[in-house]
Amino acid sequence: MAKRTITRRDFLKAASVAPLAASFVPALKSGTPGHPASGAEKARVVLVRDPGALRADGTPDPDVVRRMLDEAVSAITGETDALAGWKTFIRPEDIVGIKSNVWRFIPTTPEVEQVLKGRVMDTGVAEDRIGIDDRGVLRNPVFQQATALINARPARTHNWSGVGSLIKNYITFVPRPAEWHGDTCADLAKIWYLPEVKGKTRLNILSVLTPQFHGVGPHSFSKEYVWEYKGFIVSRDPVAADVIGLRILEAKRREFFGEDRPLQPTPHHVFLADTRHGLGVSSEDRIELVRIGWSENILI
Repeated sequence: MAKRTITRRDFLKAASVAPLAASFVPALKSGTPGHPASGAEKARVVLVRDPGALRADGTPDPDVVRRMLDEAVSAITGETDALAGWKTFIRPEDIVGIKSNVWRFIPTTPEVEQVLKGRVMDTGVAEDRIGIDDRGVLRNPVFQQATALINARPARTHNWSGVGSLIKNYITFVPRPAEWHGDTCADLAKIWYLPEVKGKTRLNILSVLTPQFHGVGPHSFSKEYVWEYKGFIVSRDPVAADVIGLRILEAKRREFFGEDRPLQPTPHHVFLADTRHGLGVSSEDRIELVRIGWSENILI
């Protein structure tokens, strides 16, 4: 794997292309209709990290978070002015739902939610046209009328799907989420084609500020298996971003356990989102990984 870090000064001048391989990745196809990246185009994923992302009490520093997300948006859009980059995703006339995640042990966090809300308002969207929600999205008037969604959740292991992914974050858009747990949540990507969300997602943000790399049983949490990675994975493509998140979790598991220890259950819903449902790109040769900022113990 080619490893090259892009600094804040030069990240708009160059990109680091990283082949992404994992022992459990099935045979993957490319060029599926409906992919955010089509033909020879690659899905760009930005990994941005900053050693100051967390304050002394472990909560995110809003100013640092804002800078990190601005840098990621600039790298994705090619706009040197961050606000101009945000305006390529959100229009003043949009009604915007920020799909968060409220799991009490590792939530998206109010700090990250408010940074996103502030940046959406900076694009010209009125505050009363912005909603932040997770489990109440189907009852939320803003989400019911939304023309644009921003998908933001933390990365962690999950008892039913292997990992809590960006793809899985939309499970609360169905009235009975438990009905989607079959075959390790294999068909979660189908939710993305429901009218409530189809074609509305403008940006996907996988928080790896404090990811969880191991768990056993439903709602499993242990501080032993959480670490301060202090980063975000950002992309237009939820599948490609989730693949990067998986690679980081796998690398941390190898480091911690001293051996390959596959996630159980296997997170095959991420790859089936590509190969079965055409939602995004999971093929290792079609993901362009751009690294920005802090490189210590980057794991990928």
